[in-house]
Amino acid sequence: MGSRTHVEIAMATAKELRELSADDLQRRATELRETLFQDQLKRRTGSLDSPAERTLHRRDLARVLAVLGEKKKAAKA
Repeated sequence: MGSRTHVEIAMATAKELRELSADDLQRRATELRETLFQDQLKRRTGSLDSPAERTLHRRDLARVLAVLGEKKKAAKA
């Protein structure tokens, strides 16, 4: 997953995300998808510490994808 921690991923706001390149956003989306997959496995095995973390990861992924969509739309215009 790289050098980023879950806390750093969760702390990004849309304003901060808009400053990143499309490649960085795509990389972050991939990391969040992997994290959500791990959360899902932990939830099914009963070892998920905080279900609220999963919600935060889902929202962060949605935020990243929304900003990525804005960038792609702006690039087409």
